[in-house]
Amino acid sequence: MAKKKRKTTPTQKRAHKGLSRQNKVILGSLLILLSLALFFSFVSFYFTWQDDQSLLTEFADRNRSARNLLNKFGAGVSHFFMYRGFGLASFAFPILLGLTGLYLFLGMPLRGLVGKWVWGLVLLIWTSVTLGFFGAAQPLLGGLVGYEINDFLQDYTGKIGVFLLVLFGLTIILVRLFKLTPEGVTGNLKRLKDKLGGPTPATAAVPESITDLPSGSDPDEDPEFESPDPYTHKKDIPPLEGEQETVPAEVAAPEEELQIEVSSGPEESEETELLARKLVEDFGEFDPTLELSNYKFPHLDLLDSHGAGGGITINQEELEENKNKIVDTLRNYKIGIAQIKATIGPTVTLYEIVPDAGIRISKIKNLEDDIALSLAALGIRIIAPIPGKGTIGIEVPNKNPTVVSMRTVIASKKFQNAEMQLPIAFGKTISNETFVVDLAKMPHLLMAGATGQGKSVGLNAILTSLLYKKHPAEVKFVLVDPKKVELTLYNKIERHFLAKLPNSEDAIITDNTKVIHTLNSLCIEMDHRYELLKAALVRNIKEYNVKFRARKLNPNDGHRYLPYIVLVIDEFADLIMSAGKEVETPIARLAQLARAIGIHLVIATQRPSVNVITGLIKANFPARIAFRVTSKIDSRTILDTQGADQLIGRGDMLFTQGNELIRLQCAFVDTPEVAKITEYIGSQRGYPDAHLLPEYEDEDSGTGIDYSIEERDAMFREAAEVIVAAQQGSASLIQRKLKLGYNRAGRIIDQLEAAGIVGPFEGSKARQVMIPDLTTLHEFLKNETQ
Repeated sequence: MAKKKRKTTPTQKRAHKGLSRQNKVILGSLLILLSLALFFSFVSFYFTWQDDQSLLTEFADRNRSARNLLNKFGAGVSHFFMYRGFGLASFAFPILLGLTGLYLFLGMPLRGLVGKWVWGLVLLIWTSVTLGFFGAAQPLLGGLVGYEINDFLQDYTGKIGVFLLVLFGLTIILVRLFKLTPEGVTGNLKRLKDKLGGPTPATAAVPESITDLPSGSDPDEDPEFESPDPYTHKKDIPPLEGEQETVPAEVAAPEEELQIEVSSGPEESEETELLARKLVEDFGEFDPTLELSNYKFPHLDLLDSHGAGGGITINQEELEENKNKIVDTLRNYKIGIAQIKATIGPTVTLYEIVPDAGIRISKIKNLEDDIALSLAALGIRIIAPIPGKGTIGIEVPNKNPTVVSMRTVIASKKFQNAEMQLPIAFGKTISNETFVVDLAKMPHLLMAGATGQGKSVGLNAILTSLLYKKHPAEVKFVLVDPKKVELTLYNKIERHFLAKLPNSEDAIITDNTKVIHTLNSLCIEMDHRYELLKAALVRNIKEYNVKFRARKLNPNDGHRYLPYIVLVIDEFADLIMSAGKEVETPIARLAQLARAIGIHLVIATQRPSVNVITGLIKANFPARIAFRVTSKIDSRTILDTQGADQLIGRGDMLFTQGNELIRLQCAFVDTPEVAKITEYIGSQRGYPDAHLLPEYEDEDSGTGIDYSIEERDAMFREAAEVIVAAQQGSASLIQRKLKLGYNRAGRIIDQLEAAGIVGPFEGSKARQVMIPDLTTLHEFLKNETQ
């Protein structure tokens, strides 16, 4: 028997060690797929566990299905691990299983897995206990294990004792797993302090970020490197590869030495990255707010509370009376109510009802007028059913509505902590929550409402939100006011936040001709910005500005920081009636294309008829706001559904972003408040002028001023040679090759068109070049002077 044991044991070990490569691949694939199944089950659990709870005891019933992504298997497994197990910490299991499967699948040695499993289980238990301690109100966070362990420990040590145990566990993890020691932390802080305070003489000889530079080009030894001014952004940034002719004189010698060492394109790209990193280390990232570094944002005292400081007053008698009337009215039509509850808002109270089984929703919806009659109230709206809930909503106006002040929504944490590109605080929802959205993600907004229903207040709420959140360098407004009285107060912030055409006296646009020129100018700006994005190899304005802040884009190549531009049109119907297609065409272009480059439109109109808000415009404005309108047809035009005709006015509005309708009470900001805000901003130091848009000349004006040879630009001949050599007639090409500003390059293009060298403007396409080669061009110019 002993001999047999001695013979079989090595055989068994050899068989275990000799797991074939095919079996490892199969087992590894199984573990990877199992880890994915667990991962998706766990993620789905947090959205579907309430609906799937009742199915856990009916696993064998094939006629029932769970909402979990992996059906009843996913519901059962996730319930076991997430609810009865370790909560969020259970995600360690799919990670560890997937890692093990990957090791087997790739044939990697399994020795390193033991430590990963040990520390994975340690982190699993510590995370479950920690989440159970800090998230006691949410038992799903730490699971039943975390909850029970905390409950057990607190019976003996109390909350302070459990906290100290959790802290001790964290110390073990940081020291043993991440090798963190007091000496290491002290050393890192010292190195960070040295880096922020500048390199010391002992360490300056070999800066970490420029170790590839020749010895004679050290920035701390060579005074040439101390000359750039961190506030002069255009001259500081060395040119990108292929642009060596624009290197400033003070850094020309080190750059030439560097080129001796560079022999290929990838090395040049790496060197450009290195130089950008060096500039960031020396001067920090580019700061667009530096020119107005002392700018102070408006403070809350400029806004009035409008008597809303005490919040919403609950009238219990009114609630009970309305509830009884709703129940009695439905009972008269043989509609039983299983449950009813009320949510009180500033203007409207939402009564949610659950009808008895077998009641058709359409039957309740058809009783809208009867319920309004019984309640003797305007603005009754029935939502059947409420999206995401199994209830039917009846919105009833309050007898004593509460004013929602702009001050309360601006002061809310939701707005103050909003990490959005263009945050807008519209007001409060029916559940009295502050409603904040990002204009950059809408990306355009269409607003409609009858006269006196709150449309102009809504526009002021949008502008006020942005003034309270954004620096003048980050956003610019183009304001169009055909009525000439609504937006005039914003003239005071012209040199801070407004944009206008060159040589234009007023920044607030009231003349229809100037509106057309401004819209076309914005189209030119849009095309130019897309060229900048293309040259920077990025997809949107956010990525572009991040790259520019990191000093990876050279201003000598035409790059610049791009502020957001918000175009606000107060009365769109008036423009369409007077200008028609001349306005609609550029607006349609901007709505279709401008979202990626930071140009966003806010268009308001009194009556949303189909000849004003055309299908082309509506298709590119998924975000809509409707104040009270006069008819169901108007409501369908702006919202694609009725409901806006049943609002009660005075800021009561419906908002949609392409999905469900949300009823809001618009925040009220009065004209004196806007005047105080603009006065506060306008009294501070601003830019020399408003932000200038590109020049635009319509077809009627032509280019006659440039027909005279004497009036041509000094760079006319060089620009003509660049255009003919490249056979591409675009202002951006002249700008890049001759290092000119965009406006000057545009004037030269007009002069080239007047001379017959390039063809007319063709939208976003490059102009056609009429002269085939440089020889023909020289002959052409020679004949012109004779």
